[in-house]
This record gives sequence, structure tokens and C-alpha cells, in this order.
Amino acid sequence: MIDLPAVRSRFSWRVVLLPVITTLVALVLALPSLDLGAVSVVAAFMLSVTVAAVGAGLWGGLIAAVLASLLVPILEEPDLVLRFDEPRDVVAATVFFAIAVVVGIVVGSAADERARATQREREARLLATLSTRLFSGEVPERVMDELAELLLEPLLLSSCTVDVALDGQAIHAEAGVPRAAAGAGPSMTVPIAVGGSVLGSLSVTRPPRGRPLSRQEQQLLEAAARQAGAALDRARLDARARLAQVDAETNLLRASMFSSVTHDLRTPLASIKAGVTSLLDGSTSYSEVQRHELLQTILEETDRLNRLVGNILDLAKIRAGALLPRRSRVAIDEVVETVVGRLRPRFAAAEVRIDLAMPPNAPEIPVDPVQIDQVLTNLLENALRHSPTPGAVHVGLSVIPRGVRIRVTDQGPGVPPDDREKVFEAFYRGDQLPESSGTGLGLAIAHAIVVAHGGRLWVEEGVGGGAAFVCELPLEEGVEL
Repeated sequence: MIDLPAVRSRFSWRVVLLPVITTLVALVLALPSLDLGAVSVVAAFMLSVTVAAVGAGLWGGLIAAVLASLLVPILEEPDLVLRFDEPRDVVAATVFFAIAVVVGIVVGSAADERARATQREREARLLATLSTRLFSGEVPERVMDELAELLLEPLLLSSCTVDVALDGQAIHAEAGVPRAAAGAGPSMTVPIAVGGSVLGSLSVTRPPRGRPLSRQEQQLLEAAARQAGAALDRARLDARARLAQVDAETNLLRASMFSSVTHDLRTPLASIKAGVTSLLDGSTSYSEVQRHELLQTILEETDRLNRLVGNILDLAKIRAGALLPRRSRVAIDEVVETVVGRLRPRFAAAEVRIDLAMPPNAPEIPVDPVQIDQVLTNLLENALRHSPTPGAVHVGLSVIPRGVRIRVTDQGPGVPPDDREKVFEAFYRGDQLPESSGTGLGLAIAHAIVVAHGGRLWVEEGVGGGAAFVCELPLEEGVEL
């Protein structure tokens, strides 16, 4: 099939005008008045054919060869009339025409091939750029915007529009002058498809007096549409993979939550039931000390059950976005001393040392005292639970440039570097911890409360081993540390 736009592009004004100009220049140089001689005349016209072939391609070289073949015999006649009186004149004209045509074909073909190679290189660079942008992992809307922008200049477009539907979501991208404002110029629409499924269309428009797209340009446009389809298909598969991963993680979290909560609810309930059953058993008599111990166990397990239910409710509030601090200015050292004093009876075998490096005029900080009490309680319970018995827990408090820092250090096994972010996830328990080491909710809730106050909470290695949980709270409300 003949590519008519490509043929018309070959016969542009340059293809005709450049051979005429070079031939006229050669004609001026070969005028009899300059008396250059026959060799110089032939050389001048050969040069015109070469220049026309280089500048205008094969067809330009052929036109210049025909013009030179007609003018050279005329200039050799004294009266400047084209005639072939002698056989040698015919042979000379034929030889010159053949040489001129060969020169035009060789040079013109080389020029055309160079132009095609340059065009192919530009197209390859464009497709490589498109591939890089389309498969960059950006959201599909931005990818389609970049596709429309990148096609404008190489294809000489006035507008480029992309309309696709991806998993029920309509995506529209447009670059250049809107089609209604640009006028009715040559246009083309190609489908964006993948695997036989049409996802949308790619529409391009040229200025009103622009030429139609050549076959080569149409192929480039179709290649761009195929790349866009592949990129959209990859984005669709990535989205489904992420959704599947989220579902898997959600199911895993639900299973972990169910297992953890079930275990931690059954343990105190079993202790409470055992204690109450023992007290109700009329066949066994208990001393006052034994009765007090059973009641104390029931009380402790009830408190443990109450804390577990409270943690679950707090986690639900965090995920619902309802855990908002009710701030008031408090002395943080007093809060620390209150929490340590309340927890001492529960961990009598452990030593808790407090280092309050606070200046006498230390400023009060705007926090929710109940929530910060819960943060310190969870951190201390975590430290006392993981410290050996007997062990020691160190609580340090100091002032930093923009807030206060609380550091709780234990003598336990510590937290491996790979797990230092995971310990603040709900229901996470390290592999090195025993089954009864807690629900995995305390640190997650403490982290969420500290972040809600604009602070930071992280874990690092303690100075003498173990784990050090560091909490920083800002001195001013709304200040991020």
C-alpha cells in the first residue's frame, strides 16, 4: 500500500525549490561570460546535484540531475540552443545524465537513510521515555497526563486526549490546546487495549492546516497506545495485588487478635473461676491467710482482665480516630512519680530507680494527664515484665530543647534492630518472648497516644543491655518534635 501522506511529504516545497536554486547557482557559474571551461561547467552542475540530494533527498537529487542534463548541452552550444548534431553530443549528454542520476540516487539515498535513521532514533528515544514514565509506578492519572504531554511535540500535535476506564474508574487526560479551541485539523484515534480487552482510546489532533499523520507516525502512535495499555494493566494488577495483600494482612491480624485476645481472656478468667470455686467449696476449710491470698488473686486477675478490656477499647478508639488528647498543663515529673508509686506493689521483686534530671523551674507541658499516665503505665509494665527477677528498671526524665524526654530502660533480652518498628504494632510479640508476655497492645496504644500529642516514641539498646524505650513530648501544643 502506498503511504500517500509520506509521498506528499517527500514532494514538499524543499524537494522542488532546493534543486531549482542549486541549478540556478550552477547556471550562473557556467555562463559563457565567465569562460570557466567545460570541465568546470560539468563540475558546477555535479555539485548542484550533490547539494540538492543532500538537502532534499533522493527526489531532490533526481530533479537536479534532470535540470543539469538539460542545461549542460545548451551551454555547450554557441547560440545556447539544445541540439544534437553529432552522435558524440548524444553520447555526452547521455553519459552526463547517467552520471548525474547515479550521483543523485547515491547521495540522495544516503541522505534519506540518514534522515530515517535520525527519525528512528528519535522514535526510539520517545518510546524509551514513554516506557520509563509509564512504568514508573505513579498513579494512573498522572501517568496518562505524562503520556499526553510527551506525544505533543514529536508528532506536531495541537491536542492529545486519553480516555480510559480502569476497574470502573474513569480517567481523562488532555494536553495541548483543547480540540474545540484548536479547530478541525487532521486527527486520529487509536484504541488502548491489552489482551484483547479495550481499556480506552488515545485521540490526537493536528493544527487545521497541518498534514495528516504518515504511516510511520501512525505506527508510533499505535506503539504508544500499546505501552499505555501495558502500563494500565500493570497498574491494575498492582492494585489488585495490594488489595489482596491488605486482605491477607487483615485476615492475619484478625486471626492473631482472636488468638491473642482469646488466650489472654481465658487466663485471668480461669484464675478467677478457680479462686471462686475454691472459696465456695464447703468441703475444704481455709485459714484466714489462705482465704486472703485467694481473694487477692481474684482481685489481681480481675484488674488484669479489666486492663485487657480497656486496651482493646482504646485500640478501637485509636483506629476510629476518637482518641483525642484533652490537654492541660501538668508537671511531668509528678506524673512519673505517681505511676511508679502505683505500680510498686505489683512488682515488689523488681527495683525501680527514678532519675528526674529536671531543673527547679522546669516548665509544665500541655498533655492529657490520663493518657500520659497510661503511656507510662504501659512502658513500665512492659519493662518490668521483660526484666529478670530480681531485676531493675530505670526511669529517666530530662528536658530537651523543644520538650521533655522520658527514658524507660530494662535489663531484659532487648529488642533486635529488625523488630524495633514492629514492637509498636498491635498484637505483635517477638519470637524471643514467652507466650505469657502480654497481649501486644500496650506499646501500640502508647505509641498512638504519644503521636497524638505531637511527640515521638521509639526503642533502642540500653546502655548496659536490655531495651530502652524513649518518649519525647513537646513543650508547646501543636509543635512536632
